[in-house]
Amino acid sequence: MTRHHSSKAGIRPNNSFFKALAAATLVSLAATAPYAAQAADLDAIKSKGTIRIAVANEIPYGYMDISGEAKGAGPDVAKHIVKELGIANIEWIPTSFSSLIPGLQANRFDMVAAEMAILPQRCQQVHFSNPNSSYGEGLLVAKGNPDDVHRYEDFADSDKKVAIMAGADQLEMFQALGVPADRMVTIANNADAISTVSTGRASAYAATSLTVSELAGKSDRVEAAENFSDPVVDGEPVRSWGGFTFSKGSESLRDAVNEQLAEFKKTDAWKEILSQYGFSAADLEGSFTKTAEELCSG
Repeated sequence: MTRHHSSKAGIRPNNSFFKALAAATLVSLAATAPYAAQAADLDAIKSKGTIRIAVANEIPYGYMDISGEAKGAGPDVAKHIVKELGIANIEWIPTSFSSLIPGLQANRFDMVAAEMAILPQRCQQVHFSNPNSSYGEGLLVAKGNPDDVHRYEDFADSDKKVAIMAGADQLEMFQALGVPADRMVTIANNADAISTVSTGRASAYAATSLTVSELAGKSDRVEAAENFSDPVVDGEPVRSWGGFTFSKGSESLRDAVNEQLAEFKKTDAWKEILSQYGFSAADLEGSFTKTAEELCSG
């Protein structure tokens, strides 16, 4: 999963090589203008006893499993919040990622639990909670990390080689960091990463932290590099923040969710939910470093 989050939980903000994609998002969002924003009123939802929550069927962010149960970092946290708000039932609505914002605006659901990245252009269309999640980059290394690599920048400062997947965002990152092309080993897919790293063809495989965590769990020959530091490109750490999403006018629901989310994030239960879906300690810590207001202002 080199991610998604380039399409969903996020275009990583403030990095020049995502500006074209951000512009395209603006065009897409502009197409939703015919919809009139509908407010999801908290009191009305409580009175009805059911809240409608959308997911985009993306593992591990928010999806429906084969039994029809909502799973993922967003839905699992949302279940706790909804219970604390005194709402008896959740109607889960799976849809495509591109339909999430239009669906909110058309009042097809009250809330989105897809860990959508909080980006300024999206904030013009919808409201966001404060971040529930954060994710950055990572490095898959051989067991014991024999080459002692912990940053993407390490490959600019040495002759060590790093593997990347063809067509992935990491190519532009390494180019921006000044890593020469002859230090990058291109592989066809994530499945090749374990053998590439464990046999020493490359010192590490660069991917999102969630991808690295997933791969590390598949073989005892590899692990995620500990004490990893997010790369800094164009003066900004490469990191995204995902939150719950609401239609404009739904401030009462957003504010209530924010209040419960802030309390839940103080607990081990919240940490366990995100950790079981592959979010790293750095991801959990990173979720506290930005507010929705800060992210919306760019």
